[in-house]
Formats: sequence, structure tokens, C-alpha cells
Amino acid sequence: MHCRRAEKMAFLIALGLLMAGICPVVLCYPDGTLGRDTAVQEDQDNGTQVDSLTVANKITDFAFCLYKELVLKNPGENIVFSPFSISSAFAMLSLGANRKTLEEILEGLKFNLTETPEADIHRGFGHLLHMLSQPENQVQISTGNAMFIEKNLPIQAEFIEKARALYQAKAFRTDFKQPQEARKLINDYVRKQTQGKIKELISDLDEETSMVLVNHISFMGKWKIPFNPDDTFEADFHLDEKRSVKVPMMKVKDVITPYFRDEELSCSVVELEYIGNASALFILPDPGRMQHVEASLRPETLNKWKESLRPRLIEELHLPKFSMSKNYNLEDTLPELGIREVFSTQAGLSGITGDKEMRVSMVTHQVMLDVAETGTEASAGTTLKYTFLSAKLPPTDLKFNNPYLYFITNYEHSIIYFISKMIDPTQG
Repeated sequence: MHCRRAEKMAFLIALGLLMAGICPVVLCYPDGTLGRDTAVQEDQDNGTQVDSLTVANKITDFAFCLYKELVLKNPGENIVFSPFSISSAFAMLSLGANRKTLEEILEGLKFNLTETPEADIHRGFGHLLHMLSQPENQVQISTGNAMFIEKNLPIQAEFIEKARALYQAKAFRTDFKQPQEARKLINDYVRKQTQGKIKELISDLDEETSMVLVNHISFMGKWKIPFNPDDTFEADFHLDEKRSVKVPMMKVKDVITPYFRDEELSCSVVELEYIGNASALFILPDPGRMQHVEASLRPETLNKWKESLRPRLIEELHLPKFSMSKNYNLEDTLPELGIREVFSTQAGLSGITGDKEMRVSMVTHQVMLDVAETGTEASAGTTLKYTFLSAKLPPTDLKFNNPYLYFITNYEHSIIYFISKMIDPTQG
């Protein structure tokens, strides 16, 4: 059942996301990032791996459930979103929720509150966010939260402090009685955080708005195995059995990379590593088998693929070069996952302002994704040639010239940063 949108906007969550697969963009937190409470910081630093692992597993479960809903609502379209960003933003929102609203949010994010206490959920998210902010992480990923709060609205100090300490949130007082100025303030903030990639996250505000939550995430990874731009060529990408489009196709020869052929699901899985603790997992279903693979997407499937990957010589690997941008309004999608009351007049969000009338009226999720050859330095050791590592498996070719799936994940914590479904690289 879809949640009906209120005529007046009482609360807006805006998720602004930028993905730059191979793009020279590095996002930084703005000056004056709110500090953390020392006790909470120590608790995070001492947080168990179990908390982080539980959160990472639930993000994966949530990711595949949301993916299936987006596919149903956007048939024949490319898909790209960040389950990590969406789930962390709603987990932060749950700090101010109570009763059924709190349960729906966390259970919609796939947590079982009888198995995982609420405090452990927030500690797990806080630990992951803290890990991502470490400068020694070679993968350049930046994520942050900001709250734009009506200047005359009293905000519960406990909510502000927890959001700051656990979710690294910034707070800005905003005059929503001047909606055009408020819209410009928010869009300017997002534009700055995304280095101009997302220019207009918020297109509409009115005087009834009381708070806007913004979450942004940016990723820049350098391939361990680079693609030479001189080798890129024009090739056919088969949309289906009868239709095809011309696309710029990147190419690399004689590389050894983790590979698995899933005969049960009729798909090939290959992992391309980034420098640092991240990798891209590409899943290429056989022609006509995409729906079969999608129906099987669940955490157990992903675990099977990861555990089955083995070094394999790929004599020739083809991958489309593309850029795409997607914008989703998730207030009509998240209710399908059980997150309903937060969008209604029965929303229990009094932990934010003490006002029982507050509700969420819009969830905007915008993502930009670039995959190209540039961004990886062609230094020694980046291209691996045929060695004894692949001696047990015969070489193979792998050409991504029909619809495929693309995940960006974190090695150490098994987080899915982004999920993408490529139907047509020319869609943009």
C-alpha cells in the first residue's frame, strides 16, 4: 500500500548522493564539522565487530529488498542507489522516533529488535561512519549528514547530540518562511559537498516545512587494473534479442581477477578491485536471465558469490564506459518495505521537537555515477599478466555487452555502498 503524500510539507528528508567510479572528485566535510561527545566516541572506538557486521548484513538485506521495489516501479530503466546512505539516514531519523514509527523504521531496515538492541544498531552505524572518515583509507569515500532546522523550532537537545555524536551530523538554523532562500541554502550546501555534481537536490519547499535532512555520499576509486583510454572502442550493447545501441566500450587484455561462473543462476561474476578496501562486483546474466538473477538476490546469494570467486585469467574484458544520473522519490517506495507510519499524521517523531504533529512528507534520493578509464595511474604492478595463479582454470573472455548488475562494496566491513543495474548505457 502506498503512503499518501500530505498536501503540506511538514518534514523533508533529502538524500543527495554522488558516485564517481573513476572521477577526480574528493568530497570533504565543510569547515566546522560538529565534534563528538568523548564518551560516545570512546564507546564507538571500543564497539565490537559484531555490531558493525550486523549492520553491514542488514544493509545488504535492505539493499536487495529496495532494489526489487525500484525495479518494479521503474521497468526498463537503469537503477542506481546507495543502500548505505539511505539506511544510515533513516537510522539517524529513528533517534527521534518512538512507538510504532520507531519499530517500522528499524524493521524496515531489516533489523530484528528482539535480536539486536537499538543501541547496538546506532553503535554499529556510528562505527562504520567513523571508519569511513579515516584519512588513511586509500579509497576516497565521503559521507555526511546535515539537518536544516526551522529557526524558531525547538529541537530536543538529546536528538541533536546523538545525531552529532553517532552520525556526524551538522545542524543549520533555517528560515523556511522564506522557502526560496531556504531552498537555495540547501542546494548550495549539497552543491558544495558534491563539488558541483548535484546542482539542485531540492526543487520545491513551502512555508510549512520545518526540517530538511540531507545525506550525501561520494566515492572515488582507482582501479588496480586500469583501462587504457586508447583501447576504448565503439561496440554494440544488446538491450534485448532485437535491439542494440552503440556505446564506448573499455577493454583490457590478459588480466587475472576473481571470477565465478554461477551455473545455477546462469550468470558470470567478476570482481574488479580498487586500490584500498573496496571492490566492484559485476554480475553478467546470460541473455534473457536477468529476472531470474534478480529474483535470487539476497544476502546468501552475495555471500555465495564472494566465497566462490577464484583468480582467473580473463583474456579480454569489455566494460561499457558511461555516466548516469537518477533521482528517486522514495516516499512511495519505502512503505512497501514496511516504513509507513513516518509518512502519516500518526508519525511518532516527538523525539525530535516534542511536536506530535511532525511527519515525513518527501524522501528525495539523487545519485550520479561515472565509470570510465581515467583516474587510475598506470604504475608498475597494476596490470597482472598470466601466472601460475590461473593454471587450474582455463582462460575466458568476459564482455559486458548486455544488461548487468554492478555493486560497489567494502572489503573489511562487507558494506554495499552502491547498487546499479545497467540496462542501457546511453540512457544517461
